[in-house]
Amino acid sequence: MTNNNPRNWQHDAYDYLSIQEYEMNADHIEYFRSVLNEELDQLLTKAELTIAMLTKPHENEVDLIDKASSQANQAFNLRIRDRESILINKIKESLVKIDNNEFGICEACGEDISWGRLMARPMATKCIKCKENEEKEEFRKGH
Repeated sequence: MTNNNPRNWQHDAYDYLSIQEYEMNADHIEYFRSVLNEELDQLLTKAELTIAMLTKPHENEVDLIDKASSQANQAFNLRIRDRESILINKIKESLVKIDNNEFGICEACGEDISWGRLMARPMATKCIKCKENEEKEEFRKGH
């Protein structure tokens, strides 16, 4: 592959997915930092909007059905934001790993996480093999 800039890999998915080992340099690290920060900003903005929605008075809801529907929507949004809060923490952990020069290293085996996996999920903490083993074990235990 002649283009070493991961920003351009987005346009050529088959090239970066086929890369198993690749030396990460400062440009690559900054690319992942940028991707992670952008996703973090989007999630935090959604969280702020949800808080604003929840604290806004709902005076127009005189009908019980409207009120119930509104409460169901709020509960649904809170469940989504709860899941997103987990993702926010994972993104923050990934940014700390970048700062500590530990980004892209599998927490389980210490090997590099493949480029394809990092491009698909920049906050990945395990290589695909270790993640698959973890999921198989969880399935075996019935979780």
